[in-house]
Amino acid sequence: MPTRGFTPESEPAHAGTSAMHRDTLLPNGLRVVTAELPQMASVAVGVWVGVGGRHEPTALGGISHFIEHLLFKGTRRRTAGQISEAVEGVGGYLNAFTDEEHTCFYARAHRDRFPVLLDVLLDMFLDPRLDRVEIDKERAVILDELAMYRDQPADLVHDVLNAIQFPGDALGRPVIGSRATLRALGRADFTRYLRTHYVSGATVIAVAGSIPHEEVVRRVSRLARRFRPGPRPAVPPARPVRGKPIVKLRTQKNQQTNFALGVRAASRHDPRRAALRLLNVILGENMSSRLFQVVREENGLTYNIQSSLTAWEDTGDIVISAGLDGSELERTLKLIVGEMNRLREHAPSRAEVRRARDYVLGQFDLSLEHTEHHMMWLGEQWVNFGELMPPAEIRRRITAVTPAEIRSAARDFLAPRLRSLALVSPRKHDRGLLEIISA
Repeated sequence: MPTRGFTPESEPAHAGTSAMHRDTLLPNGLRVVTAELPQMASVAVGVWVGVGGRHEPTALGGISHFIEHLLFKGTRRRTAGQISEAVEGVGGYLNAFTDEEHTCFYARAHRDRFPVLLDVLLDMFLDPRLDRVEIDKERAVILDELAMYRDQPADLVHDVLNAIQFPGDALGRPVIGSRATLRALGRADFTRYLRTHYVSGATVIAVAGSIPHEEVVRRVSRLARRFRPGPRPAVPPARPVRGKPIVKLRTQKNQQTNFALGVRAASRHDPRRAALRLLNVILGENMSSRLFQVVREENGLTYNIQSSLTAWEDTGDIVISAGLDGSELERTLKLIVGEMNRLREHAPSRAEVRRARDYVLGQFDLSLEHTEHHMMWLGEQWVNFGELMPPAEIRRRITAVTPAEIRSAARDFLAPRLRSLALVSPRKHDRGLLEIISA
């Protein structure tokens, strides 16, 4: 079993990053990755599978998220109640999430409880009952969850945006699925999907805490033969970028107008990713950003405005979103477009870049102070890149970004032809909005 490891160099002397990172590839293709944190009282364990909403054909939309729910509903050894009691009964925490390209089941407790956490998670992952009665119960729960999201304009507007940014693409569909697909999914669909997607080559076991790597490998190896062999399923490629701006309005009787203004951006493998990361901070990620200062602080147009950067296997996006009084929409959009264009026309100052860099690196260091966050970082690195980039290298890449590179990234990705605007609003028309975002 090939094993690799490294100790991060140039690390600050605090608990979170004084870790030894190691990984082992088991003979069946299952990957075990660990961060040994001897000073931490807790341990976090994650079972990651490189499968999410992008892998689903249209007819099976939402199946990955549905399976995430079902794995908590019982195994041949444990009922649903016994699953939660096994972790929560020792003071631990158990949860899961599904996104476009991954599903993760994770738990955290005192380091002495590591064997229990691993046993429960792998029991759920390898031996779910998929009882038909429980499937129908959980179907009702997820349909209720879907209705809840649709009743929240701040969430719904992002679904509207995705549909126009990624038309005809899995990225344009909600990860939770639709009412039609959720009602149609049956036990045979779940068993088939698990058999073909939840395979050893798609799975990573990530552990962060005061647990030796050898112990993690030994315990996982005992169950490795029960993982179905197979390679990680490929992600269907995203469709090409549309060459013109677009506006989509969803009229609803809300008090506020919620909008999301998005642009297609780079994949996680693109060499411009570090520049985009700093660009997003400067543009709108925090309260020091240009958009927050101009739109919120100087003009008082909204309680909160933010931009977010997401990168997938072969594409990405930057999304600016806010909720506000509908009468202020045009004025707000003009200010946002003005800041986008200013970044395209003029490189940010070195002082502004330094502040953005310090924010990113500070957030990164803080995230590694907690075992759960450290485990998340380990798992994301391996399922996204197939390797672990040393923290020192991440810092080097962020530190090396120049103002000119940020301006270049802005020219590449903030162009008017790439802009898409989604609205959930009581207004009944979108007159003049296309002209504003095209400026």
